[in-house]
Amino acid sequence: MNKRHILCLLAATTLAAGAPIANAQSGKTIRLVVPYAAGGPIDVTARVLAERVKDSLGTVIIDNKPGAGGNIGADAVAKAAPDGLTIGIAATATHAVNPWLYSKMPFNAAADFAPITQMVRVPNVLVMNAETAQRLKINTLADLIAYAKANPAKLNYGSGGNGSAGHLAGEMFKKEAGIFAVHIPYNGGNPAQLALLSGQVDFNFDNLATAAPNIRSGKLKAIAVTTAERSSALPEVPTVAATLKGFAIDTWWGLVAPAGTPADVVTKLNQAFVAALNTPETKTRFASLLAEPVANTPEQFGAFMKSELAKYEKVVKATGAKVD
Repeated sequence: MNKRHILCLLAATTLAAGAPIANAQSGKTIRLVVPYAAGGPIDVTARVLAERVKDSLGTVIIDNKPGAGGNIGADAVAKAAPDGLTIGIAATATHAVNPWLYSKMPFNAAADFAPITQMVRVPNVLVMNAETAQRLKINTLADLIAYAKANPAKLNYGSGGNGSAGHLAGEMFKKEAGIFAVHIPYNGGNPAQLALLSGQVDFNFDNLATAAPNIRSGKLKAIAVTTAERSSALPEVPTVAATLKGFAIDTWWGLVAPAGTPADVVTKLNQAFVAALNTPETKTRFASLLAEPVANTPEQFGAFMKSELAKYEKVVKATGAKVD
């Protein structure tokens, strides 16, 4: 083989190796799989970021694939080609709860994805029907715990169903507080909130974005937020951790690619989306959803998801909740 042929071969090899990077940077459309229906907070934030990265990454289209608690969409990402052209949302349900809730999973949450960056944290909030709180003279978390201990099994709480975020938060709270309250599962978050508003249940753990309108109207009383620190959206409301040390359970989601996606492609995606998350426009838009942007490195997001997976294993197994 002469020198010219060797140089041509080397050039072709280099171009082939660099193809995924070029594709992820420009030229071809990137598909961002959202494993939930259009219109919800996860979908809205994904669309905000897709618009913000078009100058650096090119066109990013949103592909909604809801179903099976988010597993259908997450599985589509796990099984996609690792070329940087298909990425998706990893959320509390798909990557921390479902692996313990479902007896059979179509993907391995710990091994089938390459983390890109976390996107969002949405605080959960312990809320009571305002009239119920007034009648029972409950103004603080300490009041709620004291009432529950003095009146065993008289309190109940609602959730969007067995294994839902509200159910798991409620069970974790009961365990840490050393109390008992009856869990009443509903078919979704909205029916659970309606039950709380009508006084059928005493308290709920709900995400702040959903509960905020009724907190502002005075129909619901915010007792405590479940983030480790106070939420900027409800700065006057204390944390559960202020009373129960170490308590932290909130809703989060972020971006992942299929496992095996080249590191330089992941780096390029991370840089583009982190820049988008840090813009004032994104922060303002997310704030309107009561969601807090969280931008970090692939390594940080990967470590966070690993810790969440381990945390929810204990919580889900303690509840005995199962799907199928």
